[in-house]
Amino acid sequence: MNAGTLVTPARLCGTIALIVIGLAVAALHAVAGSDGFGVLTSRAGPDVHQILVHYSWLPRLTVSLIGGAGLALAGVLMQQTLRNPLASPTTLGVATGAQVALLAATLFAPWLLGYGRSAIAFVGGALAVALVFALAWRRGLAPTVLVLAGLVVNLYLGAVSLALILLNQEKLHGLMIWGAGSLAQDNWADVIDLAPRLAITGIGAVVLARALALLDLDELNARNLGVSLAWLRLASLGLGVFITASIVSDLGVIGFIGLAAPAVVRLAGARTLGARLLWAPVFGALLLAATDLLLQLISGSNAALIPTGATTAALGAPLLLWLVPRLSAARSAPRPTAPPPIPRRAAPWRLIGGGMLALAGMIIVALFAGRGLHGWNAPFALPWSETGVWRAPRVLAAGAAGALLALAGTIIQRVSGNPMASPEVLGVSAGTGMGLLALIWFVPGASTPALLGAGTAGALATLVVLIAINARSRFEPEQLLLTGIAVMFAFDAIQRIVLAGNDPRTQSMLAWVSGSTYFVTMHTAVLITAVGAVLVALAWPLGRWLDVLPLGESVSRALGLHVTISRLALLALVAVLTAAATLIVGPLSFVGLLAPHLARLSGLARARTQMAGAMVFGALLMIAADWVGREILFPVELPAGLVATLIGGSYFMWRLRRI
Repeated sequence: MNAGTLVTPARLCGTIALIVIGLAVAALHAVAGSDGFGVLTSRAGPDVHQILVHYSWLPRLTVSLIGGAGLALAGVLMQQTLRNPLASPTTLGVATGAQVALLAATLFAPWLLGYGRSAIAFVGGALAVALVFALAWRRGLAPTVLVLAGLVVNLYLGAVSLALILLNQEKLHGLMIWGAGSLAQDNWADVIDLAPRLAITGIGAVVLARALALLDLDELNARNLGVSLAWLRLASLGLGVFITASIVSDLGVIGFIGLAAPAVVRLAGARTLGARLLWAPVFGALLLAATDLLLQLISGSNAALIPTGATTAALGAPLLLWLVPRLSAARSAPRPTAPPPIPRRAAPWRLIGGGMLALAGMIIVALFAGRGLHGWNAPFALPWSETGVWRAPRVLAAGAAGALLALAGTIIQRVSGNPMASPEVLGVSAGTGMGLLALIWFVPGASTPALLGAGTAGALATLVVLIAINARSRFEPEQLLLTGIAVMFAFDAIQRIVLAGNDPRTQSMLAWVSGSTYFVTMHTAVLITAVGAVLVALAWPLGRWLDVLPLGESVSRALGLHVTISRLALLALVAVLTAAATLIVGPLSFVGLLAPHLARLSGLARARTQMAGAMVFGALLMIAADWVGREILFPVELPAGLVATLIGGSYFMWRLRRI
């Protein structure tokens, strides 16, 4: 599209407005019956339909328009300030930071809520943005690195939110719906609260518009024209965080409106900042209203439980996937020189043997040591019938899953040549999760082989998406990571939609998503371990491929290796490995990233020694995470996958800070 085509921002918004009007008429009739307009305009004594229309339906429609406009305006301000077309309240972690702050205040310092939820949400969003900037600062806030940092912070804070919800399910059950972005209303309070805040943000944006337009120039010219870039960016980002925090505190997390609206109006011809400041809020308001009205019509009497925010995120993830290849690489800062290679260990198998002894010790601790009714029990203090029988399946399953994820991570890092790659970060685990969720939801009581097949299909589909989007860029590392994390966001949105419902299957799904081994049976643990042993046996002879592929395509071909076939075979193996592990510990643990790094940093440079070392470290990490999660807050448990996520996510952010 360009400005000369028939599609213009005005015509686009006009078309969406007509759709919204049609949906609103249909939704009004669904709420108030055939005489919807009569109920809307009647001044007679109140009846049930009038109450529903005037105190639920109309406030909901109004707040959706305000929320969409505010998020779109925040997106324009962030994109212009950072000169980054992928910046938005969602991709920079503002919304998730605000959510975590509100959850923490509700649980641990409810007196803070007396100062206003918006203030708490603002602090949380601002701290999240500060963390994103800290992670991306060394690369000069390069667009891809900045957005990658924002998405990683989002995922990490999402894990923190999930941990808080799991530990306080009775207190926070209703907040699952809020966290998914429910627009349900029973009065006009949110409209009265948000309308003036949107007006303040709009006035501030207009005041800053002339100075912000100068950011299209380079920084030197902007300074020569008298612009204080530091204060301008602080004021602009402050406005964006302010309106986002206000919306999150009242409506919950609403995903991707702030990304979609500015991008779409730009494609429709809104090239100047003034045009985007006008049309993006209009389009964002209409887009959120249309989505919410459509969901009301689909859900009928369950409209109050619709997670509109999560639905917009699910729709926005494909948009992010489409935008990622179009992010100009010319704006990225130059890549720093590679760090010196790590010296190879002279006796690698001695180190691996030491790791196996540590793993055996951790298994003994996990089986026999822990807290009970009378405090801590030393190893072997209690008989096997009281401890080992119910702990053994968990230890076996956690160890097998950790080893399989570590092996998958080693393979995918060597195949892609990207040290930041892993099944979790590239979205393969999330794709597995989508396949598993679909089968669990539509086929209750599915067998373990069926779950494994569904997970493998989801992982393979994700790999196809990754290859299709990144083949043209020759799998440039930062773009590959962005693609994978966009897939993870799509899964996160679907997960929020599922968890917001009141279905009895939600509890077991919540436990699986968070990586709990609580429900693992010995049959499942033995089956996954057997499958894992077969997969390891298949992977071991491919060690030569993994030694050769990192040398590059030309060298690999010269050594007689068919690059395409070998890569496809290895990626298919990664899909099955990830599916088997994700079935046990959920879709996000970061063990597939952390264990291969620990092996490489220990001097295990050759493919087979790194594979063996990573599997030992991965099993050790997952068994330790399961034991720590089981004992640290006894009798309350933290799932093993969640503990591993908090550890591995911290490591990922540290690594991102150094690239």
